[in-house]
Amino acid sequence: MSTRTEQRATEVVRDPRWTAVLGRDRASDGKFFYSVKTTGVFCRPSCAARTPRPENVAFHSSVAAAEKQGFRPCKRCRPKGASVAEDQARRVAEICQHLERAENTPSLAELADRTGWSVYHLHRVFRAVTGLTPKAYAEGRRAERMRTTLGRSRTVTEAIYDAGYNSSGRFYEKADDVLGMTPATFRAGGARAEIRFAIGECSLGSILVASSSRGVCAISLGNDPATLARELQDRFPQAELIGGDAEFERLVAEVVGLVEAPRVGFDLPLDVRGTAFQERVWRALRKIPAGETASYRDIAQRIGFPKAIRAVAQACAANTLAVAIPCHRVVRSDGAASGYRWGVERKLDLLRREKASP
Repeated sequence: MSTRTEQRATEVVRDPRWTAVLGRDRASDGKFFYSVKTTGVFCRPSCAARTPRPENVAFHSSVAAAEKQGFRPCKRCRPKGASVAEDQARRVAEICQHLERAENTPSLAELADRTGWSVYHLHRVFRAVTGLTPKAYAEGRRAERMRTTLGRSRTVTEAIYDAGYNSSGRFYEKADDVLGMTPATFRAGGARAEIRFAIGECSLGSILVASSSRGVCAISLGNDPATLARELQDRFPQAELIGGDAEFERLVAEVVGLVEAPRVGFDLPLDVRGTAFQERVWRALRKIPAGETASYRDIAQRIGFPKAIRAVAQACAANTLAVAIPCHRVVRSDGAASGYRWGVERKLDLLRREKASP
């Protein structure tokens, strides 16, 4: 290799854009393009083609700049049009809209016909983009419709069929997982369901702890105790909310201790209800050691869905058990703290004390 070629290779390797090319970073798509002298084509940073030798690479700020230098667009990553990933995301979004509108869950074959994909390709791409299979997504949306229709239908049976369930027996088998109680109790706004709760104070402000017969169902942080109580009541307006007794106060003290001494483990039973994907994310969050953080991308990779970064963020936002399910330990890829249900300042405070705690 000549000295000039070596210098060129060194310049490219030192360029941060080369790191994006090596990592096939989709976040860099559109920010720049790279061309390969030996093939005469230019590509997106995320192109799945074989990685070129750095001395043959040049970077371009736009499609026009690359074409002006005489390079033609790659047929694999299609830098002039929508990328494969963008096209897949668009089609998956259309499938999701169709599933939400459909009265009965379409088969995989029907969905494949709508997209022009094979059944196998549809199943693989849908799962990669959303973190769920089409069936699991449809079931989740159907459960949401069930929770909505129960409040306005004349009977429970009518609500079951309005939500898209073909069999009332099949729904009752899963009712406890979907609703956390019987359909009749849920329809009555949680009437007859007992939820014990208490509100205490900690260094992060007011803290509400609530428990159902299944375990701790809510841990909320805030500035106003009355607001925390109203939020709990809004979840089940007709549930019987019972103030904590001496035994329950010990539970609150244990939760407060988790906030003040974050390296102490939390081993009480939790009443966790979410989609299969959300629960998978929440289990992964509980495996992040105190004092450490993980990015949304890290979590997506750990649960086996590397492309479902947005879905992971949504699952973190849906968490109602502060600290016990430590969504505060999830940060952006650059290490910066992003949104937190109970305030970014509390998130930063929790992270600081976890790192400082022996």
